Amino acid sequence: MTTAHPAALGKVCVLVPTYNERETLPALLHALHAQVDAVDLDVLVIDDDSPDGTGELAEQVAARDPAVRVLHRSGKHGLGRAYLAGFAWARAQGYDTVVQMDADGSHQPVELPSLLRAARDADVVIGSRWVPGGSVRNWPWHRRALSVGGNLYTRLLLGIPVRDSTAGFRVYRMTALAVMGLEDVASQGYCFQVDLTLRAIDSGLCVTEVPIEFVEREVGASKMGGDIVREALLRVTWWGVQRRRRQVTDRLTREVSWHRATE
Repeated sequence: MTTAHPAALGKVCVLVPTYNERETLPALLHALHAQVDAVDLDVLVIDDDSPDGTGELAEQVAARDPAVRVLHRSGKHGLGRAYLAGFAWARAQGYDTVVQMDADGSHQPVELPSLLRAARDADVVIGSRWVPGGSVRNWPWHRRALSVGGNLYTRLLLGIPVRDSTAGFRVYRMTALAVMGLEDVASQGYCFQVDLTLRAIDSGLCVTEVPIEFVEREVGASKMGGDIVREALLRVTWWGVQRRRRQVTDRLTREVSWHRATE
């Protein structure tokens, strides 16, 4: 069942998880103000006790800017848990729409208005690199191959139409999150994004992709490691096996029921 959507997005909160993003966070917050000043929008910085003082810097910004809030977490617990904490905080504060956005400059604030416009007619909007009009900048060939291949593997194995299910620049209606069964989400990293994509589709929600240009970070180090890739491969494979098994079981059940009905 697809949700009916009012044109208005209501109160919007941009969730920005951080871990050692002191050098890039101020520019992101400034750019967000410049792009979406006509929207009732706040920013929640979710800091995992960054050793470089990102959390303290965010507090300094929040002291001057009432649209910026800070949620501190004790230690580095992963991207998935950071977003789940942000979803819970935004729900408790009465927000109607949440945005997922990286703090490293790879997600450009100039792209946000187009995602928000698409959210007027959708439950979930994904800023996609791999739909027509989408692109990446400054990626080596092996990163491009890993992303394209991983998304193709995910799409074929899970049988879903989304072309960039690992994308992290997203908009969620709070009403969508409420029916996606987030209580048992355990995945992290890119796999977290695939997990939520799958849950949204299986919940009958309207998921749409909007082309964006993804820009490789110029400051700091990427947090993508082998453990993140392995988690995604293992979980997606397991989910795919489960889905195929259910499909076979459902088909056999329907055939048995049909034969019994025609005897």
